[in-house]
Amino acid sequence: MSKIKVGILFGGRSGEHEVSLMSAANVIEAIDKEKYEVVQLGIDREGQWYIYNGDKDRIKDGSWIEDEENLVKDFSIFHDPLIDAVDVFFPVLHGPNGEDGTVQGLLKLLRKPFVGCGVLASAVGMDKVVCKKIFSDAGLPQGEFLSFLRNSWSKDQLGIIKAVEKTIGYPCFIKPANMGSSVGISKAHGREELITGINEAKRYDTKILVEANINCREVECAVLGNEEPKASVLGEIVPSKEFYDYQSKYFDGDKSVLIIPANLSEELTAKVRDYAVKAYQAIDGSGLSRVDFFVEKETDEIYINEINTLPGFTNISMYPKLWEATGISYHDLIIKLIDLAFEKFENDN
Repeated sequence: MSKIKVGILFGGRSGEHEVSLMSAANVIEAIDKEKYEVVQLGIDREGQWYIYNGDKDRIKDGSWIEDEENLVKDFSIFHDPLIDAVDVFFPVLHGPNGEDGTVQGLLKLLRKPFVGCGVLASAVGMDKVVCKKIFSDAGLPQGEFLSFLRNSWSKDQLGIIKAVEKTIGYPCFIKPANMGSSVGISKAHGREELITGINEAKRYDTKILVEANINCREVECAVLGNEEPKASVLGEIVPSKEFYDYQSKYFDGDKSVLIIPANLSEELTAKVRDYAVKAYQAIDGSGLSRVDFFVEKETDEIYINEINTLPGFTNISMYPKLWEATGISYHDLIIKLIDLAFEKFENDN
């Protein structure tokens, strides 16, 4: 039997470009070479697409873009024979222009199966503000939040500051609405830090989100499946810094601690897993997602934080680690995700 051709998409025009490179290199290394033939498709920071025929290790360190003898630039994503021969795409992309429904729409136009959520779920999952509204309709508990547009900040900084101080208070978190891996997120303990945090967040998006601080444990749940999704065991993050920021997630080594399974009661664990599946279904998820929660330390109240429709796939990422603890190895998880992509494609066509 001929091997299934899998197009691995990596890089992209996103603040999470480096994370994508690390994730893609791990997927390429772990994928079953007896079953699959990998086609490497890289996207540089300016959005230029390349077929990359070089070493996966050069993807990981970012030097693939300098490996010119193994780069093919002049091709059409719609007409190139190599692209036509791809059986299924695996977008290992994070953040805008990769995780937000744009690439998913392109792959639908190509009429090709692809791993992960579809256009709607990807777009909704990327926008934290829209997501919060959908979670509210689904009856999922959330902390206090406030959102505003970047141009509103330019016109009325004092008004927004007073609204935050009245409804949210300090400390609070400031986030770009459409970004992941904690890029652009900061914690403000007072007005000066709030202003700095908003100015940082607006570098990444036109919509800004401010959330109340919750004295909590950070708990995550991985979801896998299409019409009958399953929830993994839970993981708890003990960050190396005041919160689990970009540096803590990818560059602090073993300083941040991931506790799997999370040390929660059976009742709390069951409730979080149930909420995770409900959140996934509320956005019309498929393939995979990771759902993040806060568990208030004193009351054990659960609050949904966000859903990530293309979670990190690095060797230290929570999503594969959670499924490994649940009984699905990294190797088998890749196979399962590709199978789910074919299943969804057949159901939709």
